Amino acid sequence: MPFRAACLCLLALLLAACAGDETPLSEAEHQLVTASHMDETPARRLFGRVRAAAPATAAVYGGYSRGCLQGAAQLAETGPTWQAMRLSRNRNWGHPELLDYVRDLSAFAATLPGWEGLYVGDMAQPAGGPMLTGHVSHQSGLDADIWMLPARDLTLTRQARESLSSISTRRAGGAFVGDNWTEQHWHLLRAAASDPRVARIFVFPGAKVWMCDRETGDRSYLRTIRPLHGHHYHFHVRLNCPAGARDCVAQDPPPPGDGCEEARQWQRNIISPPPPRPGPPRPAPARGETMLNDLPLQCTRVLLRSQ
Repeated sequence: MPFRAACLCLLALLLAACAGDETPLSEAEHQLVTASHMDETPARRLFGRVRAAAPATAAVYGGYSRGCLQGAAQLAETGPTWQAMRLSRNRNWGHPELLDYVRDLSAFAATLPGWEGLYVGDMAQPAGGPMLTGHVSHQSGLDADIWMLPARDLTLTRQARESLSSISTRRAGGAFVGDNWTEQHWHLLRAAASDPRVARIFVFPGAKVWMCDRETGDRSYLRTIRPLHGHHYHFHVRLNCPAGARDCVAQDPPPPGDGCEEARQWQRNIISPPPPRPGPPRPAPARGETMLNDLPLQCTRVLLRSQ
């Protein structure tokens, strides 16, 4: 039997028992990591080639941008009120709480005029972790991208889901909403942000300013909606750490208040960019590859279980 396969057999029971353990790796685990060159391979390549989650109790290790996920659940490709998009990416995985949230939000979306539910973009990979392309976050199974395109057809083929594009809802570089923005987007975002499971919603600045200017009722949900460039084809949902997830690293809560003045400052900076700082421009910080040993120790065991 090849060395790697033999190690896997020997480790099966051990990993089942201690995948979430913070104790140092055993000699057998070290041997498998070394033999498979996992310690020399960028983490995005290791996690990107995992095709399915290993059976285990769901657990989040680390944070949204430096973590992984044990026992991920897969969102059905098609449900009563949703379709998962870009299936070739294999990113329709997440913590079970994220799947529950997506199903609940899609059911609400189906009550909106002109919407049959949601088109769901990237969630997480089967073991979470860094992705080959496109995201720094989405590593812990608690993030999901929700398309701005109203889901009017929930019978799309796999091929159609690869070629169909969402719609941009911004104008003037994100300072204002565009012609594709509707009150239904507002109602959807309000429902998305009002759920107590949510830590943050990211959307382009003009959308938040538009909502700030029109909300006459309960404004508490606006604190959860945070302005961020680039989020005009979709909005990004980020959940809180699940209850009892002691190894999940939470993000600091948003500042007090509705955050509307902050969003208006983002808007002003788009319309009239501030002058550059005096002196030579600062070089962009170097971003090297994230390696396996940059992630929580438990992520190595999650990967070993997934091989």
